[in-house]
Amino acid sequence: MNEINDEKISRRKFLGLSSSAIAMMSLAGLGFSKGYAKNEPTVAIQDILEKEYQTDVLVIGSGMAGLFASVKAHDAGAKVMMVSKGRLGSSGQTPFAKGIFSYDESEEKLSKDEFVEKVSRSALGTNNPIFTRQLVENSYARVEELRQWGFFDSPLYNVSFSKPMNERNIPLVERVMITNLIEENGHIIGAAGFSVDEEKVIIFKAKTVVLCTGAGGFKPNGFPIADLTHDGTIMAYEIGAKVTGKEWNDGHPGSEKNAAASFDNWHGMFEKKPETTSVDIHHDLGVDLNYIAYVKGGPVQMGPPSDKSSNVAMGGPYTPEEFKRSGPPQRRENDKERGRPPRDEKEGSGPGMPQGAAVGGSSAGLAIHKSEGLVPINDKCESTIKGLYAAGDALGSYMSGGIYTQIGSSLAGSAVQGAIAGEAAAIYSKEIELKDISTQKVEAIKAEILAPLKREAGFSPAWVTQTLQGIMIPNFVLYIKKESLLKGALAYIEELRDQNMPLLIASDMHELRLAHETKNMIISAQMKLEASLMRKESRCSHYRLDYPDMDEKNWQAWINIYKDKDGNMQLEKQAFGTWPVLQRA
Repeated sequence: MNEINDEKISRRKFLGLSSSAIAMMSLAGLGFSKGYAKNEPTVAIQDILEKEYQTDVLVIGSGMAGLFASVKAHDAGAKVMMVSKGRLGSSGQTPFAKGIFSYDESEEKLSKDEFVEKVSRSALGTNNPIFTRQLVENSYARVEELRQWGFFDSPLYNVSFSKPMNERNIPLVERVMITNLIEENGHIIGAAGFSVDEEKVIIFKAKTVVLCTGAGGFKPNGFPIADLTHDGTIMAYEIGAKVTGKEWNDGHPGSEKNAAASFDNWHGMFEKKPETTSVDIHHDLGVDLNYIAYVKGGPVQMGPPSDKSSNVAMGGPYTPEEFKRSGPPQRRENDKERGRPPRDEKEGSGPGMPQGAAVGGSSAGLAIHKSEGLVPINDKCESTIKGLYAAGDALGSYMSGGIYTQIGSSLAGSAVQGAIAGEAAAIYSKEIELKDISTQKVEAIKAEILAPLKREAGFSPAWVTQTLQGIMIPNFVLYIKKESLLKGALAYIEELRDQNMPLLIASDMHELRLAHETKNMIISAQMKLEASLMRKESRCSHYRLDYPDMDEKNWQAWINIYKDKDGNMQLEKQAFGTWPVLQRA
């Protein structure tokens, strides 16, 4: 590397120029890697084909929520099509979730009412009891359907997922990235995207759409979410849908040994057959481990706290006394016979948790399951856009609030919500006609999709993503928050949004996917920082050093995010226990 002392670049000047092409070339001359470069596409734009599909219900996503949305929409009498960026049952977080909650009324000690109430206490009021009740009332039926399809017979989900899809002849379009939802007069009329494997743009005309696109992160090393990049959330936000839950944070740790190896961190979870879990309401943060590491400056020894362990630090995130653990969860006497729950017998580990010393940040950018996503307007998983539904981690249902309260609830919640959303979308689709998408709108969307291929020069998605990761992944940004660091990170993210995002380039269809994923991650990063700044308190998985206590007077509310008429990001409060205010024509 060249010596830079002679060049005397001030910090202010460096920051001011860092996102421009001139700055990138200057930095390259000083020995830094250049981000700005000439684009050399291998794809001829004029040769890219266009294909169109028509359906009543379009399900986007092929995980657990997408499966049940497709099946139940079909069974309700609708013509259904599923489209997925990945493969059926093999992408997103679904393949790594090996515990699924099943409330068996004949076996559990807690009644359904007691379950809902206890989850609410653990969630410190952040949950929506309506969706919590849906989980406990419907999980058993969904699990029994999965059992009939052979779900518990193999660690691989593709075979069991394919069974109900094939029986119903539901068409499946795989390896297609949806980039745009299409609305007209506040109503969804379709979606558009492109094939990752073929040079093809695809338009879907649909009466209703069910988003089952999962959550997202910033492609952190150490956690298997590289294909989850907030796609559904950002697509919906761009057409006016309200988004929620961006301040809550998943705190899954990674192993100190091979911290960046996601499969090592999950220590065999991928190879395990799925099993059911019983009632075990808790208050697992993950962020508390990050706090300990932040305070003590090193890895944390997993396992129950003790005077001799390293996982003891004064202060930090609040856990109600009722939910403090003195050891690992206990099996019931008949749990082994019933195949529940899928916990590693080794001390200090649980599903997807590392053994021994752990470090934070392996899941940076991922929200708490079922808290981040589209704002629902009713118990049918409908969004603020007419005809647009969401389920699973794409729906901000607050089923468990801003916390993990029940092992296996995420997978079960996806099944339950997918079924509800799919049926609701099918019923509504019978009331409306399929709308045409104008040629003008199609051409505008195609131009937007293919723009990174057309640019003569710009920034590679890989370079911008690495920059984004450097800003967002340190554990003291999203886990251990304070205003100065949040504002500093936000300033950098706004630069990426304004200077880098409009100049993303792609040389082929794979890199085109990366370009669109990078755009989605940047917008999501802004959302996470803005929401974290707005919530001036600490509660559940949102912890601020400068506001370490809960504020019951001002913050018994969720934060929603939406785009105003001028295209600016706006934030609002929605009181716990209410539905959002709609402004539909």
